[in-house]
Amino acid sequence: MHQGTTGQIVAIVLISIVIVGIGALLSMYFGRRAKSSADWLAAPESLPLGVVVITQFATAVGGGVLIAHVGIAYSSGWSVFAYEGSVLLGFLGLALIAKWLREQSFTTVPDILTKLFGRNRTVTVVAGFAALIVPFGWLATQFVSFAKLFGQLTGIPTAVLVLAIMLGSLVFVLPGGLTSVAWTDFVFGIFKILMSLVIAGYAIYLAGGWSGITSRVPERLWSVQGIGAAGSEQIWLWIAAIVPGTLTNQLYYQRVFATKKVRDARRGLVLSGLTILVAGVYAGCIGLAVRAMSPGLANPEQAAGWLLTRLPTALLVLFGAFLVATIISTTGAALQSVVANLTRDLYQNVFGGTRGDRATISLSRLFSAGVAVLAAALAIAFPSALGWLVASYAYSAAALAAPIFLGFTLHKRFTLRPAAALASMIAGIAGCAVAQLADTSVPYAVYGIVSSALVLAVVGIGTRVAVPAPSTTDMSNSESQEIG
Repeated sequence: MHQGTTGQIVAIVLISIVIVGIGALLSMYFGRRAKSSADWLAAPESLPLGVVVITQFATAVGGGVLIAHVGIAYSSGWSVFAYEGSVLLGFLGLALIAKWLREQSFTTVPDILTKLFGRNRTVTVVAGFAALIVPFGWLATQFVSFAKLFGQLTGIPTAVLVLAIMLGSLVFVLPGGLTSVAWTDFVFGIFKILMSLVIAGYAIYLAGGWSGITSRVPERLWSVQGIGAAGSEQIWLWIAAIVPGTLTNQLYYQRVFATKKVRDARRGLVLSGLTILVAGVYAGCIGLAVRAMSPGLANPEQAAGWLLTRLPTALLVLFGAFLVATIISTTGAALQSVVANLTRDLYQNVFGGTRGDRATISLSRLFSAGVAVLAAALAIAFPSALGWLVASYAYSAAALAAPIFLGFTLHKRFTLRPAAALASMIAGIAGCAVAQLADTSVPYAVYGIVSSALVLAVVGIGTRVAVPAPSTTDMSNSESQEIG
């Protein structure tokens, strides 16, 4: 049963159309910068620091923040910062190899494994699917989040809303691929930061100010100790799940590959991680405010929807624009990332497809439409199945974390073989599956990552070829060349 009046519903539909229209115009404008298929797939060396920081924020803050994170704050107060802090830790981990990533000018995650272990079709296929599963899961679950929020407010059927947001996502991607997505995300990201602070402030005002919240919400949630209110076990579970997932998320790697300056790669990730804390402010304020006004919600994730029904029409319309901008920017980024894997890793690197720039861009656009339709179909068929995204994070991290980070460490001393990467990824997936079936108390992603790392260490070192130290003659020749 929808909660909005007819006038509110009409206004929200109109503002949603306006936001998509603005996105289309921005995407076409910035899409003109994509002069080649490389610009479409990776936007290499084209994004200034400010754009990288804001587009990372716009990509990371989607439907999960709007629903799940507000729910965390409703039930566990400032513990939401423990969740956002896990994302920050992941960004800081990526910053350790950011300069190297940028210097190599990679396009997708499988390119990294090719550099570390050598070219191998099977490794590329397994790594390609492991890399695309998370952005594809994001895509489907963003569609579900949008349909839930707007369906609760407007009463519009789920299928209609999913198809609408699917078309909006295509508008972001088709003109210029990552080039148009990144720059459009930059504009929408600034809007999202401003609106999140406005909505958070109004939620506190609606609850009677901060004093109104502190008088009706348990102190253990709103005080400093609220950071640990979710309990140490839950917080460690978040760290174990979110940090590895962030470390292996191709959506974040792509922005590193696209930085204009090498020195901006690390700074961009650190600053992006810090902006994620804005999402914690938004979710924390709204969750606590709704807890003060309606402490008896059966499901904490209903908190964001409850607030929607209490906003005045003018602010509700702006909030509607904020929701559309938030979800559509994330879906556009996820869609483009999946298509980059399909085009670069499978079509070009595995099947040997060779086309000119125009034909490659046309194929990528065709892949975009197909992936969007598949994700929409799954969102319609399984509108309540958001939990499977956790599994996609776990299996992706289990397959990729050790080959990327341990592989990066070992390749400085040894020439690694493709067999080591393949054995590591298979061990990670198998370890994950066994732990999931055993219903272990520790997140099954941890078992997968540990299994992957152990196998990589054994197989990688066992099949290694030592990197030869430079000989005296080589050094002399090098010195003479420098003098000459």
